[in-house]
Amino acid sequence: MAEYDYDVLIIGAGPGGYVAAIRAAQLGLKTACAEGRETLGGTCLNVGCIPSKALLHASEYFDAAANGEMAKLGIKVKPELDLDTMQASRKDSVKGLTGGIEFLFKKNKVDWLKGYAAFKDAHTVDVAGKSVTAKNIVIATGSSVTPLPGVEIDNAKGVVVDSTGALELTAVPKKMIVIGGGVIGLELGSVWRRLGAEVTVVEFLDQLLPGMDGDVRKEAAKIFKKQGMTLKLSTKVTGVTVKGKKASVTVEPSAGGAAETLEADVVLVSIGRRPNVDGLGLEVIGLERNQRGQIETDHDFRTKIDGVWAVGDVIPGPMLAHKAEDEGIAVAENIAGLTGIVNHDVIPGVVYTKPEFAGVGLTEEQAKERGEIKVGKFPMMANSRAKTNHEPDGFVKIIADAKTDKVLGVWCIATVAGTMIAEAALAMEFGATSEDIAYTCHAHPTHSEAIKEAAMAVTGKPIHI
Repeated sequence: MAEYDYDVLIIGAGPGGYVAAIRAAQLGLKTACAEGRETLGGTCLNVGCIPSKALLHASEYFDAAANGEMAKLGIKVKPELDLDTMQASRKDSVKGLTGGIEFLFKKNKVDWLKGYAAFKDAHTVDVAGKSVTAKNIVIATGSSVTPLPGVEIDNAKGVVVDSTGALELTAVPKKMIVIGGGVIGLELGSVWRRLGAEVTVVEFLDQLLPGMDGDVRKEAAKIFKKQGMTLKLSTKVTGVTVKGKKASVTVEPSAGGAAETLEADVVLVSIGRRPNVDGLGLEVIGLERNQRGQIETDHDFRTKIDGVWAVGDVIPGPMLAHKAEDEGIAVAENIAGLTGIVNHDVIPGVVYTKPEFAGVGLTEEQAKERGEIKVGKFPMMANSRAKTNHEPDGFVKIIADAKTDKVLGVWCIATVAGTMIAEAALAMEFGATSEDIAYTCHAHPTHSEAIKEAAMAVTGKPIHI
């Protein structure tokens, strides 16, 4: 008899977990994945990345028709919002993709253990009352919404909600307050603004989008204001009270000062995410967490407990689905005795608003701290495709080392910035210089030509500005 039930058992079927399970099975390892949700895919596919993009896409069509953008192109329509159908389309997208993962599990002979897992020892977990053993156990439990102290979230009531509740609204709120000017808050806030809500964003810091390049953050404020959002920067929330179907939000300057009260039909709390580790029984196996509640690993994703590994949002680094996926592949390959590598210096990040905001590598501020740099910038209004499409907002910015010309960071604002940034990530993965990008032929007319022109601007020779 085998010493263990499985070679590999993954806890969690989000982007890190399900990818790790499939890759491990492909490598010939007997694999299981424990997941307590009724569907696979974790937060990303069920209540995160995918459903939010469905609403973003649909709301953009509605807004283009409602605000006259389509009329400028000779398409005259009077849109009528059918929110029920829009929400049904979102649910259909989720159903198709989560079902696809279940198919892939069956195809690759991955056992889905239905239930939440908790450690009994380093090689044994309890899943729905049954003990299961594995030679290797991978923690891939993802993250959940960070609560705001003193503020109670009740998605069922639909007044004070988190990102999950904001996806499920059955009516467009007249007034919405978004607490937090990060990626999730701006994406979901922009959905409901386009559908007719008055949206106010309250951000503790003096700029939106913490962690992104300074120029991008400044431009973001201009763009969202132009789109009709009210921004209250350098502002902290001191209290939220609910009376019936209305909420009152008390705010004051972050540095202290006079308080004011804002009224809203819906308050979205979106101040970040935290690792899902409660209930795992980490204390049973002696696995401690750092100050941020994360599990520390080495470069191979091993924890300090032999046979226990971790990937995704539960370990340090950006909480991004694609980071988790890459780590899932790498951990499976490491367990199988291969060499699994993730270059954490080249992890792109994207904000899927309109336009999109994307970046990879160092910000200009970070790069300056490391040494002398050169910067090239090209406006999207000078890009022929963007101008033809009436998409003038944004720019591409390339940061390169002053001596070696090696690209250190690329930042984009454009309607398709999330797609454009892949080129930059690939270039950086290969150690490209700005000259390498500048001398690479780009198809015309495309938005991506702006990357070429920004690279040319690094050495002061762009053509179209």
